[in-house]
Amino acid sequence: MTTPGVPPTDGTTPQPPAPGAPGGSAPAPAASPDVRFVEELVAELPGFADAYEAHVFNENGVLPHVFFMDVVEETVQAFLGEESDVPDWRRTLDFLEERTGSDTPEVQAVIVTSFLNDLPYPGQPGHDIVRHLPPRMAATFARIRPKG
Repeated sequence: MTTPGVPPTDGTTPQPPAPGAPGGSAPAPAASPDVRFVEELVAELPGFADAYEAHVFNENGVLPHVFFMDVVEETVQAFLGEESDVPDWRRTLDFLEERTGSDTPEVQAVIVTSFLNDLPYPGQPGHDIVRHLPPRMAATFARIRPKG
């Protein structure tokens, strides 16, 4: 009989407990669609990597709606020309437009609630970015914020 943490004396190699067995670890749950969406965004637009890493560290994981506060801020800053080390705002809009056609409700919720709805309002710096929204996002924006 072996004792956990003590090497066997019979020359065999100890085997870790099976996942789910006492002393073992359960398999990691599959990432939710909105978390995968954030990971795809960062993979496609590595300029968001620093914000992503800070977010994961600060939040102890990925909270897509919270992370998108940074995405909106950095996208608007790029649009205004205030930041040079953030992803090009056009590429961000193109990525989001592609995903706007997704039939995944969690992804749609992040795009609508935490990107489109959080864009600057009329009179705020960067509001003109809404004039550059691609067709599907522009239609959704017009529906959720008819007054801009």
